[in-house]
Amino acid sequence: MAGQQAVLRELLRTSGQTYAAEAGIRLSDTPKALYRTLVLSSLLSARIRASVAVASARALYDAGMRGPRQMADATWQQRVDALGRGGYRRYDERTATQLGDGARLVTEEWHGDLRRVRDEADGDEAALQRMLRRVPGLGPTGVDIFLREVQDVWTEYRPRLDAKVLQGAERLGLPRTAAGLLRLADGERTGVLAAALVRAALDKKIVAACLERAGDRP
Repeated sequence: MAGQQAVLRELLRTSGQTYAAEAGIRLSDTPKALYRTLVLSSLLSARIRASVAVASARALYDAGMRGPRQMADATWQQRVDALGRGGYRRYDERTATQLGDGARLVTEEWHGDLRRVRDEADGDEAALQRMLRRVPGLGPTGVDIFLREVQDVWTEYRPRLDAKVLQGAERLGLPRTAAGLLRLADGERTGVLAAALVRAALDKKIVAACLERAGDRP
């Protein structure tokens, strides 16, 4: 157990940040923060590097697309250009269309406020997932990412330690159950814990560095 605690401490020290925080989103239960996290989750769900998705989410924000109305009002070319500045080029044209369509859906159906989706679901995760999957470009993977990122704000869906999180835990030799990880984390925010373990699942270099620095070489 002591070795596992050292490994987890090292992981949190080096990678203990949600993807939303990395993208400059101060996550709170407010319309713009939730919408920006939704956009980020959609970008992260594509088969590109997470760093590119984060940079592209920042680029959209810097270009003035900070809420669903601004995203919908932007031209398709403006969205393409912003995605390109973030390095998101492989899927930029399709994604630009989806972002516009999704922004219009959020604006028209939920008045630009994803808290309305939360209220409608009333704690029913399956219902929440069905509603969120209506957003163009946000499939099951994107919904999982969104719930993983917002779990410390939408606490009724916490803990959200899914298969990708547990894959990271396995690579680090940590408990492979949500209960075991929560005991080991000892009060760490579950959103931060989940994001750190996802990074370990995606990057073998993070795993190797954590194990080495914690003195627990494989």
